[in-house]
Amino acid sequence: SKGGRMNPAAVLGFAGVALSLIVVPGPDWAYVLGVGARERVVFPAVGGLVVGYALLTGIVAAGIGQLVTALPGFLIGLTFLGAAYLVYLGIMTLRHPSAIDVSDAPSDWSRHWRLVGKGIGVSALNPKGLLVFLAILPQFARSGGAWPMTAQLALLGGVFVALCFGFYLSLGFGARRVLTARPVAARLISRVSGAAMILVGLLLIAERVAQLAGANPV
Repeated sequence: SKGGRMNPAAVLGFAGVALSLIVVPGPDWAYVLGVGARERVVFPAVGGLVVGYALLTGIVAAGIGQLVTALPGFLIGLTFLGAAYLVYLGIMTLRHPSAIDVSDAPSDWSRHWRLVGKGIGVSALNPKGLLVFLAILPQFARSGGAWPMTAQLALLGGVFVALCFGFYLSLGFGARRVLTARPVAARLISRVSGAAMILVGLLLIAERVAQLAGANPV
């Protein structure tokens, strides 16, 4: 019946798959570690990542995800846009690999909002994140189930968002705590995260170009 519960096994199964993907280093990792190595706060950056994934949840739950997957050109454009954005963030991180500022200066709210905005961009344009929401998440929802499809997709997306929030907040705080007393290590981690974002962005571009070349041989 419509008043029943969603299958707990499906929720737990998706949670397991989602967590296995979240713990694999990628653009989100690089961004959080970079912020953790350079900033006094990590919550705005993690909050931005979560907002980006919440937006993707809304898109998929509203049924727009099926429309997007039917437009390969749109997905290709998103991949290039997301990859270019990662390269840009990586370059900016390499240009400013400063260690954590542990001064007691008042918080710069405009800087916090910039971290939120960057986090939204990283997650919302993350091709791997798009893969989770457009290809993997719908496999755990069942038409004709106890819950409407929209509610199932919203719940599963919420599970992914919650797991991201807990994991990346822990990662960011852990990085900040460990690196606060080690300015040299903080600068090194910042540079490594910047280089990682650039590398991931370039690999995504190369992968997409190779796919396009394979689909359209001369």
